[in-house]
Amino acid sequence: MKLIILNDYDEASEWAAKYIRNKILLFKPGPNKYLTLGLPTGSTPLGCYKKLIEYYKNGEISFQYVKTFNMDEYVGLPRDHPESYHSFMWNNFFKHIDIRAENTHILDGNAADLQAECEAFEEKITAAGGIELFVGGIGPDGHIAFNEPGSSLVSRTRVKTLARDTIMANARFFDGDLAKVPTMALTVGVGTVMDAKEVMIIITGAHKAFALYKAIEEGVNHMWTVSAFQQHPRTVFVCDEDATLELRVKTVKYFKGMMHVHNKLVEPPPSEAKS
Repeated sequence: MKLIILNDYDEASEWAAKYIRNKILLFKPGPNKYLTLGLPTGSTPLGCYKKLIEYYKNGEISFQYVKTFNMDEYVGLPRDHPESYHSFMWNNFFKHIDIRAENTHILDGNAADLQAECEAFEEKITAAGGIELFVGGIGPDGHIAFNEPGSSLVSRTRVKTLARDTIMANARFFDGDLAKVPTMALTVGVGTVMDAKEVMIIITGAHKAFALYKAIEEGVNHMWTVSAFQQHPRTVFVCDEDATLELRVKTVKYFKGMMHVHNKLVEPPPSEAKS
């Protein structure tokens, strides 16, 4: 497990974006070799997406041979609703890059058979060869995607009832009206994300500090689903200073002492930066 500690949200977002950029460059995707990414929504990844758009516009990377699978989607919210995760991904990322629509996969929260939709999503991931890098954020209660506290750590893509805390946290996107916030969602499972070859979790802000503490300094616990990634062979946590406020001083000191090594992971590959 790697813990990357940057000064603030912008630096954390840029580090994460450079890591994804390098993943694309080093993978060398092509018509017979697609790179498959798992992607999150919410406020946390916005800075990362903005930097990736910048790298695309600069000619550093292309998403032509990239496939994506999103973590979750609300149940019952129209696809074109401004707060649907389909709208979020297209407005904040996909429409600004050269990814093909058929290579983007977002769960359909209006499917006639929601269980069948979830099973089909898992099958599509398998058919794509699995996910190379799954990027995620967490809630203040340590949930990954919509795997709320108490979720099975071997869960697969399924229908999930949202916790009250999650509904309250998302009310800001629905004019502060709790009644407008969907109460159910489709979400990848913890086990789905654990199957990825690599996982990168972005955690920023003091309100996420206790969740980061639970994620890395205490044991694996289904009440803090992000803690499951302690058992993944290739996990990278990317955080800002505020998110480390609940960590032991020696933990922070240890990982900061590794930054000279970890920062090499985001240096442009010498012969790959431009084609």
